[in-house]
Amino acid sequence: MTDTDKNVITVGGPYFEDFAVGQVQESPPSVTINEGHAAIHEAMFADRLRLPLDKHLSQKVTGAETALVNHSLFCNIAIGQTTIASQRVKANLFYRGLMQQRPVFVGDTLYTATKVVALKQNKAKPGRAATGLVALEMTVTNQRDEEVMTFWRCPMIPCRDKEANTGHADSFDAMPDSLDMAAVAAALPSWNLRAWRAHLGGQHFADVEAGSKYTIDSRDTVTSAPELVRMTLNMAVAHTDAGRSVYNKRLVYGGHTISMAAAQIVRAFPNMLNIVAWHGCDHTGPVFENDILRSEVTVTGKHELGENGGLLDLQIIVYAERGDQAPEPGKDIPVLDFRPVVWLA
Repeated sequence: MTDTDKNVITVGGPYFEDFAVGQVQESPPSVTINEGHAAIHEAMFADRLRLPLDKHLSQKVTGAETALVNHSLFCNIAIGQTTIASQRVKANLFYRGLMQQRPVFVGDTLYTATKVVALKQNKAKPGRAATGLVALEMTVTNQRDEEVMTFWRCPMIPCRDKEANTGHADSFDAMPDSLDMAAVAAALPSWNLRAWRAHLGGQHFADVEAGSKYTIDSRDTVTSAPELVRMTLNMAVAHTDAGRSVYNKRLVYGGHTISMAAAQIVRAFPNMLNIVAWHGCDHTGPVFENDILRSEVTVTGKHELGENGGLLDLQIIVYAERGDQAPEPGKDIPVLDFRPVVWLA
């Protein structure tokens, strides 16, 4: 090593060996959500959720001066804030227990803390470099120090030593496998639902039957994937650098697929107020730019809330079609199993 080499510092994310249970990620930049974020997000996903689109309706229903922020946009920014820990991610396998404790409006500022709660090295396989799973717990607060959301996620991170044996074999029980639906209901804001119902005809909570299945006929094509990553300050290099992806092609950020699924939910339930929680979300296959996605939505449960309408448990299975030039070509490739809770009045 020369004297010059000693002064070269490589800037990059941690390897699996660098994590320890209880470790808290260094403070990411806080983000004030503005109308520019909202406009770009809408251009990417054409999400028809009404309150983020209509400032005047949002004021009547919520009482806030500015429009509600689309749930998907809010989540993508919060997730982006957690990616200092997962810059080297090979894949984010799943999300658990996401619950929004209070709404977010244009002009609110988000702060996200990320804590390592468990570590588990993957079983060694011949010819495959060592990797491990990192269980992360996220807490999102706003400019008033109010807790806005909690959630857990699990990125797969490579080891620095390709033949490492770290011995990490923690239980992942710290990540909840179910939601407390009473807590979800209690966290709903006190909005003027009379103004909401007066504004809208069509299907409301009472009109939806448990067990109903909705096939969304209009598919959508994945575009502008790295642009969403950059806008939300997501640092995972597999989404911007094809050379850092196991597929030798940029891997589409999972939140992009989730946002497309969320936009398709609104086509099934055009009068939904918001997505308020996730039972879970599993990435069942990789997604690439120009994949064509379609969704099937099933109502798996109903929770009546009297004058507040009710909550629907949904399961959205997303399938991809991709051409022969892409990795893993084919049709009806399952890529997402998303289980959100939505609020209908």
